[in-house]
Amino acid sequence: MDHDNSERGRRGGPKSATAAEKAQAREVSLARIGRLFTAHKLSLAVVTAIIVASSVVAMASPFLLRAVIDTALPRQDLNLLVWLVIGMVAVAAVTSALGVVQTWISTTVGQQVMHRLRTDVFAHLQRQSIAFFTRTRTGEVQSRITNDIGGMEPVVTSTATSIASNLTTAIATAVAMLALSWQLSLISLVVMPPAIYLTRKVARMRRAITVQRQRELADLNVTVEEGLSISGIQLSKTMGTASTLVERFTDSSARLIDLELRSELAGRWRMASMSVIFAAIPAIIYLSAGLPGTAGTLSIGTLIAFTTLQAGLFRPLMGLLNVGIALTTSLALFARIFEYLDLPIDVDDPADPVEIDPARLEGHVRFEDVTFAYPGSETAAVAGVSLDVPAGTTLALVGETGSGKSTLASLVARLYDPTSGRVTIDGIDLRDLRLADLAGVVGVVSQETYLLHTTVRENLRYAKPDATDAEIEDAARAAQVHELIAALPDGYDTMVGSRGHRFSGGEKQRIAIARTLLRNPRVLVLDEATSALDTETERAVQQAFDRLSEGRTTITIAHRLSTVRDADQLVVIDHGRVIESGTHATLVESNGRYARLAT
Repeated sequence: MDHDNSERGRRGGPKSATAAEKAQAREVSLARIGRLFTAHKLSLAVVTAIIVASSVVAMASPFLLRAVIDTALPRQDLNLLVWLVIGMVAVAAVTSALGVVQTWISTTVGQQVMHRLRTDVFAHLQRQSIAFFTRTRTGEVQSRITNDIGGMEPVVTSTATSIASNLTTAIATAVAMLALSWQLSLISLVVMPPAIYLTRKVARMRRAITVQRQRELADLNVTVEEGLSISGIQLSKTMGTASTLVERFTDSSARLIDLELRSELAGRWRMASMSVIFAAIPAIIYLSAGLPGTAGTLSIGTLIAFTTLQAGLFRPLMGLLNVGIALTTSLALFARIFEYLDLPIDVDDPADPVEIDPARLEGHVRFEDVTFAYPGSETAAVAGVSLDVPAGTTLALVGETGSGKSTLASLVARLYDPTSGRVTIDGIDLRDLRLADLAGVVGVVSQETYLLHTTVRENLRYAKPDATDAEIEDAARAAQVHELIAALPDGYDTMVGSRGHRFSGGEKQRIAIARTLLRNPRVLVLDEATSALDTETERAVQQAFDRLSEGRTTITIAHRLSTVRDADQLVVIDHGRVIESGTHATLVESNGRYARLAT
């Protein structure tokens, strides 16, 4: 398609805020995050029940310990001691078994949520129009799907169960402590207000750092994508910029080190001070138990059981505080993911599509007063274009680079929708057709050939997954590329390499032509499809097109007028408007723009 600077400028539009800045400004509701787990309510209920049961069972241990110290040992009751020890082992065994089951269920739920997030983002991006991808860096998109969603995994897979487990354990421990001594319990709980306050401060610090880190990861991805692709490597070697790319990558990686350190160390001193306070509580309890006013009021077994519980309370409380930090930090990641999921669909399936049989369409294409401006542009790329292309005829669009020829071709394939007017096939507005149905009607071969990193056969079968080997070879013969493929060491099973760089430009283009012809579309859009072919090969492919165009509507864009002079209708486009139309002979006779282009 036309990719001159002026047209790219129209497509780019004004510079907008970065995705990271938008994500940072957006607040994510916990309710929306919670809805990700709606489909797993039963599993989460089972996990919660297991956690409660495990916490209740675990609370028996300090009471068993008190009985051992205060009763079994002083009385030398061996039978009681044996049963108490057996009880301790049983409690450990039951809680361990329940923990394994809990981990299995919660991890399964978490991975299913991660799977849904990944697939939802990928599927939603597949529905985005070409305009989105022209203004978005490829590395940025990849970073959202891999780094951002990957960074959310610990939160998604363990947050819900961590909250339930730690909260239940903390509550059960607190109840057991109150049952042993409410006075000592008050001393233990005085640390809670400062702990909560410090946790909130640490969470806010880490969330801000997370936004910066994910933005830097996206930049790193872009550098990898641009510097290590086939095209990027070729460019850096021919321009001598390898050292510059390495320096750019090194600087970005160094900034990541700093951000990772800041993220890990954020609030560590604050949380370390809390650990010291929690560790000092048992000492205060021992001191309280030995004061003149309280001495002798507590048994040794009660004191040991209580301090054991108090030490056990530290773990779930810190766990809850750390979960709060992790959850707040992850909001920055959720914001970036939800930003993509909330992107509007510019070109989408209609709510009430027209049902068609692609094989029964004739392929009569009409442009009815079509105007289109690229997003962010105030100037129309095409304006007031009306064209009638009867079924089975050939329309050739000619004009200077940037005149709007490729824009018209994009509208036929519905890569964009007209700003006003409409494009129809057999009288049906393209916006009333499902995109999948339209793709079965309109086939496009452009000047930019993209081949997948797989075999030649699979590249061709990409257009028609159920195609037989015979159909694949017939399409290759029609595109004058069968003999080339057959001569390869592995024939049709030859790997094409990244983006098809194993083949020359002309060879890639013929493979792409074969791929489109395999679908047998009623309407062919050839956007300078033979631009990379030498004269002899171009002539052979053109003959194949001439044969295959019989009964098929063909819209051709070409700078070489020799390839389109036999078209049924020639249209000259200038600044998005039709300035001449007719056959080659009539346009030459009129001595207008076409005549000057033809000389």
